[in-house]
Amino acid sequence: MIKLKQLLKKKFIRNVVIIATGTAGAQAINLLFAPIITRIYGPEAYGVLGVFMAVVNIIAPIAALTYPIAIVLPKEEKDAITIGKVSIYIAVFLSLITMCILFFFKETIVAILQIDDIAPFLFLIPVVILFSAFLQIIEQWLIRNKLFKIKAKVTFLQSLVMNIAKVGGGILTPVASVLVILAAIGNGLKGIMLLSSAVKVDNSIKEKFLSNKSDITSLKEMTIRYRDFPYFRAPQVLVDGITQNLPILMLTAFFGPAAAGFYSIGRTVLGVPSQLIGKAVGDVFYPRISDAANSGENLPKLIKKATLGLSIIGIIPFGIVIIFGPWLFSIVFGSEWDVAGEYARWIAIWAYFKFLNQPSIRALPVLSAQSFHLKFTMIILTIQSLSLALGYYWFKSDLVAIAFFACTGAILNIILIYWTIKISEKYV
Repeated sequence: MIKLKQLLKKKFIRNVVIIATGTAGAQAINLLFAPIITRIYGPEAYGVLGVFMAVVNIIAPIAALTYPIAIVLPKEEKDAITIGKVSIYIAVFLSLITMCILFFFKETIVAILQIDDIAPFLFLIPVVILFSAFLQIIEQWLIRNKLFKIKAKVTFLQSLVMNIAKVGGGILTPVASVLVILAAIGNGLKGIMLLSSAVKVDNSIKEKFLSNKSDITSLKEMTIRYRDFPYFRAPQVLVDGITQNLPILMLTAFFGPAAAGFYSIGRTVLGVPSQLIGKAVGDVFYPRISDAANSGENLPKLIKKATLGLSIIGIIPFGIVIIFGPWLFSIVFGSEWDVAGEYARWIAIWAYFKFLNQPSIRALPVLSAQSFHLKFTMIILTIQSLSLALGYYWFKSDLVAIAFFACTGAILNIILIYWTIKISEKYV
């Protein structure tokens, strides 16, 4: 107990625990409601939601060309505020461009991507872009100012509100459109809740943002200073989003929306430890390693220590799914979801090593290695795409396709961690 108290006194550990507590509450709410929601809507509706979220998860992270991630880096607060404004302007521009593209080329896009099931919902994407950029800006501002308690509280409350809405909407009309519309407005709701809570803690936040008169020169200066984010990080995030959501799109095209539904629920469950611990560690680790780089600390040691800690923590949750996946999914979600448990067994192998790579991913911008990250992510996309295609065309099996996809992803994430540590050794 004495050692535990000493450990919790460390600022880094304390901040991780704060974020993890809020995320744990949110994930507990998700798991509590999941058996109800899956029984209300069924695999087909989840498949449609999965396809929509696959498209959204590819586009949303680059809503502001990843400039919000740079908010944590400047020493001067006025520069961070200017980056926030750059992010807003870019998001508005991209949202309008997306709206125009959909207006003129919607049918062509649907035909090429074979996403007929979500065609009625595509005009929600420009809204998602704006909401996502807004959320990213607020989250990074809170991370910069180490206001982790606000992030934890809102994460829990937003999960509760969204799940109640899903159940309520499903009772009235158990159709996929309810899930899709709620998913589209989720980021906006969370952003508003974060901003409202932040203002209660610090009334000067709005004043700081509005009073900072960022002229064209300062906007241009920040845009250029952090141009490696749109040049390298944004393409990397886009390619990574395609890689992570490719199975849903390909499974829908190859095997139908039910297969996509099985994959979606499997990945959602396996995202619990990643959101609970992995993202919490990543959010706290990012400003920590940024400070460490500025003060000349041992970066390889920091990355190795964080990765080793995650490797020990992750063995239990991912191991349980690998061993008991089908049985657990049948009990929790209903007998029609046992196939999702088979999917989850293989996804867990990939998810475990993605769970471990959070410190490495957060370290790469600090190491000025975003060009490397982009190139490596393109390699991951190529290899995992081929593995999915091989499972379909050679073996005619959705399960084999998922197994190939997961195993190649696990190996490639191990390599990414290794090379990140090698790159960090240059800073010793």
